[in-house]
Formats: sequence, C-alpha cells, structure tokens
Amino acid sequence: MDKLEKMKQEKQYETYVKKKTPRHNVLLNMLKAFITGGIICTIGQMIYNYCEMLGLSKKDCGSWTSLILVLISVILTGINLYPKVAKWGGAGALVPITGFANSVAAPAIEYKKEGQVFGIGCKIFTIAGPVILYGIFTSWILGFLYWIGTITGIA
Repeated sequence: MDKLEKMKQEKQYETYVKKKTPRHNVLLNMLKAFITGGIICTIGQMIYNYCEMLGLSKKDCGSWTSLILVLISVILTGINLYPKVAKWGGAGALVPITGFANSVAAPAIEYKKEGQVFGIGCKIFTIAGPVILYGIFTSWILGFLYWIGTITGIA
C-alpha cells in the first residue's frame, strides 16, 4: 500500500509541475530577440554614422558608439526600463554590450543600500564577474596555445 501511495503522489506532483511550468513559444522568443537585438544594433549604427558625419576616425566612432550604448543601458537600468526590455527581448537585449553594462549596473543599484564597500564594491560583478573571469582565462589559454604554436612552427 505504501508503494502504491508513493506512486500516486509522484503522479500528482508530475501533473502539478506540468500545470505550473510555463510554456514558451520558441519561434516567438527568437523573433523578439532578433527584433530587440536589431533595434539595439540599429541605434548603435546610427550613433556610429553620426560620429562619421562629424569627421571622427573609424576607431573614434567605434569608441564613442560603445560608450554611448553603455551609457544608455546604464541610464535605462537606473530607471528600471532595461530589465523590461530584457524580459521582452530575451537574449537580444542581453548579448550586446548593453546587456553587459546592464549586468554591472543592476547589482550596483540593487546593493547600494548596503554601502559603498559591502554593497556596491562586493556585489557589482556578481553577474558580470564570471563573464570577465572566463573571458580572461580563455584568452590566456588561447594566447598560450598560439605562443606554443608559433614556437613549434604550427601557427
């Protein structure tokens, strides 16, 4: 009897989980991400074209474009608008440079009440930290492999 009751509970739990698990439309989510990422990139291209129109070099145009996109992202995060964009647009809002800026600014805003050191200082890279860490580590490994390849004549 105990085994039968346990199976019944497992079946009820499985039904409950299926009922509560949100269903996602993958094609719709991909379309939203495409549109969101496309809009961000279009804004970036407009900034870049404006900088070119002002006569800046390509390097300066790229720098100003990145800087302005990061600034816009941080401001939108500060007024709680970027999280809504990210929720709607998914990866389209999280992948570009604006998503990285948001991942640094959001914890800083959230933990500022805990103070400069223990709040902002300790928590600012909670989301972006792993990206920075593994990016640097991967770059180091690839650089080392490239160096070995040049010494051995492979690369």
